[in-house]
Amino acid sequence: MKAATLRTFLSLHTWVGLLAGMLLFIAFYAGAITVFTHELGDWQRPAAGRAAADPVGRSQALLDAVLEQPLEEGGVYLVLPGEHGPQPSVYWYDESRGEQRRFVPDDVAVLEETPPRSGFVDFVYDLHFTAGLPRAFGTYLFGVVCILYGLALVSGVAIYAPGFFKDLFALRLGRNIKRLWQDAHNVVGMLSLPFHVVFAWSGAVLTIGILLLAPFQSLVYDGKLMQVLEADFEVAPHVAPAGVARPMLPVAELLRRAEAAVPGLRAEGIDFDNAGDANARATVYGAVAQRRLSNLAGVALDATSGDVVAVSEPRHYTPGRALLYGLYTLHFGNFGEYAVKWLYFALGLAGAFLFYSGNLLWIEARRKRRQPEQPRRTRVMAALTLGVCLGCVAGVSAAFLAGALLPEAWAPRLYFIVFFASVAWAALRRPARAGHELLWLCALLTAAIPLAGWLGSGEHLPAAFVHGHWQRFFVDAIALAMALVFWRMARATLRRGSDGDPNSVWSLR
Repeated sequence: MKAATLRTFLSLHTWVGLLAGMLLFIAFYAGAITVFTHELGDWQRPAAGRAAADPVGRSQALLDAVLEQPLEEGGVYLVLPGEHGPQPSVYWYDESRGEQRRFVPDDVAVLEETPPRSGFVDFVYDLHFTAGLPRAFGTYLFGVVCILYGLALVSGVAIYAPGFFKDLFALRLGRNIKRLWQDAHNVVGMLSLPFHVVFAWSGAVLTIGILLLAPFQSLVYDGKLMQVLEADFEVAPHVAPAGVARPMLPVAELLRRAEAAVPGLRAEGIDFDNAGDANARATVYGAVAQRRLSNLAGVALDATSGDVVAVSEPRHYTPGRALLYGLYTLHFGNFGEYAVKWLYFALGLAGAFLFYSGNLLWIEARRKRRQPEQPRRTRVMAALTLGVCLGCVAGVSAAFLAGALLPEAWAPRLYFIVFFASVAWAALRRPARAGHELLWLCALLTAAIPLAGWLGSGEHLPAAFVHGHWQRFFVDAIALAMALVFWRMARATLRRGSDGDPNSVWSLR
């Protein structure tokens, strides 16, 4: 490759990485945690409140109570007890206006309305694709970031490919810290490249896929593209309400008929369209054990008669549905059980390291080696990198503490308090001091997660191991292990500031 071409790719890789790197750090760190979304719900709940008697009966009572409410026209989705928690919940939604309401059972009043997205589990999940920004804006922004991410991958491969086999496993230890970080950045990036390609591609499709289709809507399909894609998005086409009230079959009967249509279906929810109307539809969604990448199946039923309208199962997917569901499954690691979940967790943390180390390499490459005073741009980038990345880590740990000890609304509040305080602290302190102190903050808040879980649930880590509550045990154990890593990083940062090269933004001298 010509030197000029190589410099172009290097410049592209550098600036795309800087523009998207800190947002991608948040996405990967939060994404590593959201691989275990359902397990985190079990960690948060008290040990005595994890099971509910008569789950179908409680679901029916909740659905009946919601349908008695004076709701406007819209869809109703019933989440069944199981993987999503021990209690049912009902969502009312109006897609045309983007409105949503959530109802859960209450022991006294039967019905209680809560915010649609509440609690620290939902917040960390949303953080993965919004970075804490308003949901719609953050989602579209991350779609653009995913495209930049893809450019960074292509340019990184172009730079590293000539010496791929020679330097693939090179990790040169010694006094040259920059070379060590460069080797670590390269090996993590190249070994996890197939996964990063999947993340970038699927992330763009899942966030701004509808925008990417817009040119085809007007230029190719004459405004009828959504009608063409309806078979890939919906199990059965939408029908207009008849305007005649008619009772629907009980939830238990709908589930029985859906499981008869798709043997082995593990129902997770029911989507009601035109609920209470003569043209009411009930689509039962769930998982089915078939040797396919995606295991999501759906059975559309006439909610009043129970007749099967349409069936969607993995072995009979349309090509478009297979691609869309496959991308979703690959993005979130919803296949292969816990082996894949732990792999995705490790890849998420490795991806966060990739973007953090990329910023550090940019700072190190632009420092002045013959003078103690460094350029303002390197000090600003160091402060931003420390504040945003370590602020995210500390903020997520604070959200865990809020999820265990405080009302649901406090998780996002505590995250943003810690995050913006960290950004401000990094701006006011010298980078070496800020890095050391913020890493200590990350270590302390992360180490407090098992204590908060114990106080909130009444079950400490050894007791969770003895009782076989593995979700609680592994969350607490991983938190302690990560706290140890942050503590060691804090010590290393202080040691480098004291004993390392004095002509650096990371020097304390």
